[in-house]
Amino acid sequence: MANKGLQILGFALALMGVIGLIVGTILPQWKMSAFVGSNIITAVSMYEGLWMSCAFQSTGQIQCKVYDSMLQLNSALQATRALMVVSIIVVVAGMGAACMGMKCTNCGGDDQVKKAKIAMTGGIIILLGALCAIVACSWYANDIVRAFYDPFTPVNTKYEFGSAIFIAWAGSFLGIIGGAMLAASCPREKRSPNYPMSSRPPSNKQDYV
Repeated sequence: MANKGLQILGFALALMGVIGLIVGTILPQWKMSAFVGSNIITAVSMYEGLWMSCAFQSTGQIQCKVYDSMLQLNSALQATRALMVVSIIVVVAGMGAACMGMKCTNCGGDDQVKKAKIAMTGGIIILLGALCAIVACSWYANDIVRAFYDPFTPVNTKYEFGSAIFIAWAGSFLGIIGGAMLAASCPREKRSPNYPMSSRPPSNKQDYV
């Protein structure tokens, strides 16, 4: 029962993780304009994501523009795009494999040891996908920090972390925890007890009192 509960909890955490990865990948708030320096203008806030850039005005109007050409983007953004998409695909595939091997499902046959190994494989796949997302977020965050502290970067083009990168980070960590729970739920095979063989030959005679 404990193993079954661990699998359900791990699958639920992985599901929340992949939702966080999808939401974080879609949102444009991966980095936001940093208000530094003496001339601070807060009428317009600039946000940039993996797929588009947006301008939020103080009046409540939002203007977004999708990136025209992928070849014009820097290498960090292109790598983050690819890793996040690969991460979502890998985590979803791992969840499908884990769902087939969970004890609460009827897929994968009746062999519990085999089902547990399938669930463990799905957990490992989820771990790999979540690690890809962590690498993508860390790479993008490093690019933001490096540009922020670059003395040659103009003050009005400095950016800081947005909310979407934290959502993606949270989703990747949830995926790691859920994948680790599924990977650790594989039980040990039960060994049949070895009874000592009797050296006494069987007797065909009946003892009478």
